[in-house]
Amino acid sequence: MGEPDGSQQTDTRFSAVESTPTYRLVFESIERAILEGRLRLGDRLPTESELSAQFGVHRSTTREGLRLLEQSGLAERGDGRRLYAAAPRAGDLSTRASRALLLQRVTFDELWALLHAIEPAAAGEAARAIGPDQIAALEANLQATRAAVEAGEILTAWDIEFHALVAEATGNIAWQLAREPAAMLLFPANERMLPKLPGAGHRLVTAHAAILDALKAGNVADAVLWMRRHIEDFRRGWLVAGLDPAATVGEESAADGPQGG
Repeated sequence: MGEPDGSQQTDTRFSAVESTPTYRLVFESIERAILEGRLRLGDRLPTESELSAQFGVHRSTTREGLRLLEQSGLAERGDGRRLYAAAPRAGDLSTRASRALLLQRVTFDELWALLHAIEPAAAGEAARAIGPDQIAALEANLQATRAAVEAGEILTAWDIEFHALVAEATGNIAWQLAREPAAMLLFPANERMLPKLPGAGHRLVTAHAAILDALKAGNVADAVLWMRRHIEDFRRGWLVAGLDPAATVGEESAADGPQGG
């Protein structure tokens, strides 16, 4: 077998190499130190000058890396404007995830299917773990929801809070992070649906009251059952109101026009 002819040229082509901006390398290095625990939550970060010297970069580069760190929620400013290592807040993460869902053009049914799986399971976990403070918060929420129904007010804020309190009562931050982005997009649909359905507000209050009773009794089966019924009733109401479950989130509101409370 003969030796390969080194004079032959292959047709292999390579893509241009993209270099990572230096400020992003600064960000990723500090991010890694926080995620690995070398910088603990609450630890004060070195100054801009100190970081620039350590990384061997200009202060403007370090400043951009720190700005990105703040935007990601991994650093926040304390007294004296010094930066401290931090964990992103659940609300910030949920807002970003909700935006991503909107950009992916998810439908009502896609979000509903997710909450139909998550919310009953969260209610069951909450029935096992709920404490007096969470029961008091849910009772206050239910009372405020009843008053809003009687006054003909929009229920969105109370509805979102009720479900968030149930998730919080699980004592598991993962439940809250998993459900909140979808809930932030789906539950405001009540503003379009409830005005079309006389008595729907009272049905919502009845379901919330039954869920709360189950949680107070520590009855896992009833908590799961009533939350599942509640979520299924939500979709049923959507259909009765003549709204399209296959529509992309946001399309129905644009087509339907604003609704009064």
